[in-house]
Amino acid sequence: AERPNLLLALLASVASHAAAETIVAFAVASPLFAVVSTLLITSCNNTNNTSTSTAITSTSIMSAQEEKKSDGADSSTGGVAARLARPNILALHPYRCARDDYSSGILLDANENALGPTSLPTNSLDPYDNSLTLERYPCPYQVPLKERYGAYRGGIRPDQIFVGVGSDEAIDLLIRIFCVPAQDSIMITPPTYGMYKVCANVNDVDIVKCPLTPAFDLRIEEMIANANENVKLMFVCSPGNPTAKAIPLADIEKLANSSYQGIIVVDEAYVDFSAQGSASELVNKYPNVVVLQTLSKAFGLAGIRLGFCIGPPDIIQLMNNVKAPYNVNSLTSEVAMNAMKNIDTLDKNVKELLAEREVVAAKLNELDFVTKVYPSDSNFLLFRVKSKAQEMYKWMADRGVVTRYRGNELHCDECIRVTIGKKEENEGFLAELKKAWGELGDDKA
Repeated sequence: AERPNLLLALLASVASHAAAETIVAFAVASPLFAVVSTLLITSCNNTNNTSTSTAITSTSIMSAQEEKKSDGADSSTGGVAARLARPNILALHPYRCARDDYSSGILLDANENALGPTSLPTNSLDPYDNSLTLERYPCPYQVPLKERYGAYRGGIRPDQIFVGVGSDEAIDLLIRIFCVPAQDSIMITPPTYGMYKVCANVNDVDIVKCPLTPAFDLRIEEMIANANENVKLMFVCSPGNPTAKAIPLADIEKLANSSYQGIIVVDEAYVDFSAQGSASELVNKYPNVVVLQTLSKAFGLAGIRLGFCIGPPDIIQLMNNVKAPYNVNSLTSEVAMNAMKNIDTLDKNVKELLAEREVVAAKLNELDFVTKVYPSDSNFLLFRVKSKAQEMYKWMADRGVVTRYRGNELHCDECIRVTIGKKEENEGFLAELKKAWGELGDDKA
């Protein structure tokens, strides 16, 4: 009986904090929340006592183009974020990390090991090269990377970009920010990327399904009709996975201009292989559109796990508030920066993969057991065989040629998805595919 009173007393001691009244209200209902909140606020106050009374100087990690993490979204703006986000997210006081203020000088603020790292990447061991100062926490905002990436995508400002661990972190954050568990929903358009469903299930958020047509087009009228007030996020994968088909930007604009009151999330992992261009050009036009992108595909950097969310500043601010303090590490950041300086290689690789895609598509169309090769706006092909697609997939995988069986997806019966690889890899795949049909085809008992 004494613990709730003690918690309230502790909370009262930080009554000057902007969210104290909100937290006290939560404390009555949830003592555990009160404990965590009290510890976080105390930690923030201890840090702020030595730093926040001083104006941020040129040594700040933040650029003039990007504000610090706010103490929640400004509801007075009437933006999409303030209208749709969960109340506890709007009231959230984000964790304040040491690098929010200073990144140079005698840094004795973050309990780092100033003697240096115990290991370095292999190529930096001899000669020893710790130019990334791996003993120090990385920049929590990745401003230089945002500047370069925004310029590459065409006039996108740093405050319109969230940088995360692949696109998957952004998917999870958007669901956590805007969907109340056991109450709100997301909309997906099967067949589509599986992580939307996984993240929704993890966060106890319902899923409204509005399937694509057999030609893999959006059913726009049905999507709008089924998007009730609890559908906070509408995920559109373009180019689609496993469909390989890009959704016309005109269709995205129809959704953005419709009666739907939520946020349209356009997932563009494969956009650099598509001729139609990026929905990122719609972000400055529509406050209810956000775009997910990644360095995993065309940039060839799946191993560093880095992705982006491009959207209105109020939505990006909430994502920065909720994310872990140092979600992108220094090694990943450096590789990403180098990639943005090497666009010529990106363009060359994309051109080569697209040329190989046409070769593989033509070869598949020549095979009598292949009944359909779907058009592709991506770096992979979806194709259908007469029968036994799963058996053929397994037969090839056991012999070292690994594709993906997609026959369990809507509209994808007897379908296999194959990534376009190097010329010799593609030739090896085609050879094994023919052998697989020879071993398993319809005439084989």
